[in-house]
Amino acid sequence: MLKRIVQIFFFFVGGTLGVLFIPELLFLLNLDDVPFLMTPYTLAILGAILFYITSFWLVDYVVNWIKFIEEKLVKAPVTDVLFGSLGLIFGLIIAYLIGISLSELPYPIINNIVPIFLTIILGYLGFQIGYKKRDELLNLFSITARISKKKASQEEEENVEKKSLKILDTSVIIDGRIADICQTGFLEGTIIIPQFVLEELQHIADSSDVLKRNRGRRGLDILNKIQKELDIQVEIWEGDFEDIQEVDSKLVKLAKIIQGVVVTNDFNLNKVCELQNVSVLNINDLANAVKPIVLPGEELNVQVIKDGKEHNQGVAYLDDGTMIVVEDGRDYIGKNIDILVTSVLQTSAGRMIFAKPKLLEKAL
Repeated sequence: MLKRIVQIFFFFVGGTLGVLFIPELLFLLNLDDVPFLMTPYTLAILGAILFYITSFWLVDYVVNWIKFIEEKLVKAPVTDVLFGSLGLIFGLIIAYLIGISLSELPYPIINNIVPIFLTIILGYLGFQIGYKKRDELLNLFSITARISKKKASQEEEENVEKKSLKILDTSVIIDGRIADICQTGFLEGTIIIPQFVLEELQHIADSSDVLKRNRGRRGLDILNKIQKELDIQVEIWEGDFEDIQEVDSKLVKLAKIIQGVVVTNDFNLNKVCELQNVSVLNINDLANAVKPIVLPGEELNVQVIKDGKEHNQGVAYLDDGTMIVVEDGRDYIGKNIDILVTSVLQTSAGRMIFAKPKLLEKAL
């Protein structure tokens, strides 16, 4: 059946080309003075017969080529074909619009050749972009559709706040405090856990290093707790960015695509998100915000644990882990002493307190 269709196609194409080009061939052969040869019907019949005869040699190649394309399209996933076709259509539309504007130019070469070139190039680029970006587009549409459906009945301002997507990175999962924050209700919206983060956690959990293995397993236990025990919506983002190797870079790109918020306690990732205008929630910033306020001049009683980096310094810690650098505190290592706070340094990486012994203050 397909073979017959191809032959019929050759027949009609030959008739059309016969009417257009055979008169020029007859003119070159000095046969244009023969009346019955120059009629449109005769020209169409001659062209159709020539192409139909040619089809006996070419039809097998054309049929095999069509079947090859058919097999490739049948085996390809529906999403690949759909997004590739959409990209091809958009590319051809753009080529057509540019061709219309070029048709007004008084240059025959540009009018005839450039539109054909643009059609081929933009059609190819459109197909490749649609095909290679299918995962990002599919995940964007699916996540956005699910969130919009559940929040459609609420007001726009509340809808935007509650539909915000929180993307967890590896460090904040291993840290574990995210589960307690979700349980208290301070973190609203939908928790997004990318597949590449799960793979990194699995890789850490399978590490030969005992410390890394324990950290990885702790992260997996935290995720299991968030998903099964807490009253918060959790979704796994199945996509990946194969052209990007670093997990942090993948998180930033995902946050841009789905307009999400990265949740982390990684200082460097926090800075990268700020530089690229990506919303970020730093767990360390939250922890610092709820720590008891220590002001310069306040008195504390601490135990000096070890010596500091600078000469004659001692290091102590508060109950929440905040480090205190005690000037002239090296002589008090292993002892509890009263200190006076001189200054407080607070950043996204943590809080550091500088102090000096109260006994030294009295002596002065």
